[in-house]
Amino acid sequence: METTNQTGSVSEFVLLGLSAHPKLEKTFFVLILLMYLVILLGNGVLILVTLLDSHLHTPMYFFLGNLSFLDICYTTSSVPLILDSFLTPRKTISFSACAVQMFLSFAMGATECVLLSMMAFDRYVAICNPLRYPVVMSKAAYMPMAVISWAAGSAASMVQTSLAMRLPFCGDNVINHFTCEILAVLKLACADISINVISMVVANMIFLAIPVLFIFVSYVFILATILRIPSAEGRKKAFSTCSAHLTVVIVFYGTILFMYGKPKSKDPLGADKQDLADKLISLFYGVVTPMLNPIIYSLRNKDVKAAVRNLVVFQKHVTQ
Repeated sequence: METTNQTGSVSEFVLLGLSAHPKLEKTFFVLILLMYLVILLGNGVLILVTLLDSHLHTPMYFFLGNLSFLDICYTTSSVPLILDSFLTPRKTISFSACAVQMFLSFAMGATECVLLSMMAFDRYVAICNPLRYPVVMSKAAYMPMAVISWAAGSAASMVQTSLAMRLPFCGDNVINHFTCEILAVLKLACADISINVISMVVANMIFLAIPVLFIFVSYVFILATILRIPSAEGRKKAFSTCSAHLTVVIVFYGTILFMYGKPKSKDPLGADKQDLADKLISLFYGVVTPMLNPIIYSLRNKDVKAAVRNLVVFQKHVTQ
């Protein structure tokens, strides 16, 4: 009861980041800054070409544009904070700013999980039921699908953030992370967090387990349909339409599963090394993955490459 009476004594949090490794901070500042600029440029170009090129006004590229916009929002909610932490001796963030940052990062992550499953359904219909594709994936269908993805992610984040920020924080205010990562924040609460843990488990089932299962089943049917195509050229063409999405899914979920699924070290020295590894993996998940998405879609998609070339030619013509 004594701890709960001190609720509200914490007005700000200290972000530990890489404070214990000052030499790494300068190196990672340059790397993260360069990757963030690539994210803005790559995803910005993808959004631009999907809007300007009439050949890309299809459900697949509509979802791709949403994914690119989401990646920009996701990284912008955390990367500036990370960059600032590399330069500021005392890395602090106010209670309210921490709540906003936590909400945005969780919302974008949850939305991407749902959006990737929507994109898998789009590829399933395109390959397994091509004749019905214009009807099933009409504008009246894919627009609400995107809205549902964003709404579901935002609603889940609102619940998780509200539950976390209502907890009393009356002792240690040092977050062992670059940002207000929800699991790192929950460790600082001086109250029972069983409700938070249960809600996180439910959220993980809804936004991780179910989308992964849905994507897996979709690709089982897609693979079965592709293998029934008689010509090798036909099989190659069919697989190329979904290879970029499949690559993004593997990178996105592979990083999450590696980050949260590996065993924890019980040795104190090993735990310190693991904390550093966890932070670096979170950087990969939060920065490298959004940077790879436009690269993957640009390299593995002829339509996108053609649209980018047309945009470059048009830009050169305008500047001349």
